[in-house]
Amino acid sequence: MLASGAVAENVYVGNANVDSVTDRGWLLGYFKPAGEVRHSEDVEIKWYVHPRGDRRVRWVTGEKRTALLILISGRFRVELPDRSVLLARQGDYVVWGHGVDHSWFAEEESIVLTVRWPSIAGYAVPHADIRPDEGARPPAPDR
Repeated sequence: MLASGAVAENVYVGNANVDSVTDRGWLLGYFKPAGEVRHSEDVEIKWYVHPRGDRRVRWVTGEKRTALLILISGRFRVELPDRSVLLARQGDYVVWGHGVDHSWFAEEESIVLTVRWPSIAGYAVPHADIRPDEGARPPAPDR
């Protein structure tokens, strides 16, 4: 049996809560080391525990991926150009495609699973640029 974080014969066994501490929660994608089973240019998967009040500091614009965001627990708001989507019940989810700008806000501590495809560079906000209110828009009503 492999321990958490162990790699053997193209298999990785881990724990999302532990592994999500690195790479801002992303467990799989282009940013994992080449040759490792978690490296992918096809898809990205993220498990993240967002503290209450956590928000994306800048809106993603010019999106070139499709994304699926599923609420595991908490209360999480996804901001889209023409609407605000509240995920409040376990299993609530939202999918958006190419060209849809977005941001998000954790109304309560929230565990969220995100899947994006394809996996491409260029959307991460550098740590030095993170400021609590930057890029924030006031929440729009649920639609």
